[in-house]
Amino acid sequence: MKTSLLRSARRASLLHSQRGLTLVEIMVVIAILGALMAVVGVNVVGRLQDANVETTKLQIKQIEQNLAMYAAKNKGRFPTTSQGLEAAARYFPDSTVPTDAWGNPFQYFSPGTSSESPYEIISYGRDGAEGGEEHDADIKSWMIGKEE
Repeated sequence: MKTSLLRSARRASLLHSQRGLTLVEIMVVIAILGALMAVVGVNVVGRLQDANVETTKLQIKQIEQNLAMYAAKNKGRFPTTSQGLEAAARYFPDSTVPTDAWGNPFQYFSPGTSSESPYEIISYGRDGAEGGEEHDADIKSWMIGKEE
């Protein structure tokens, strides 16, 4: 009697283990994975935009170094606003004027419009329009290092 009871329990256990997952169990797993992906996605996108801001700041610093080489070869003069960064293009890698991390062109003014610098380089941020907040905010050469 005891062995037949044990056999039936094993058979029931074996049948239960071969049954697989129900539709409700699969839907619960998918819902949990979806929630996790949403949380991770929001954090990754935010970090990506932060990285774009930092990349753009580094690009502005690189442009400033290239402009210093231009000025050294041109008796201390920087390109005028009308000449733009294109005048110094040969001092950039591949002789092309870089764009910001969002693919927007940098704005160049000489003399600087809001600083005592001989020039000003501006990225209009993610939205590519003047002004804005957070990742859409303008990044100005004379403000880099002063916003901390």
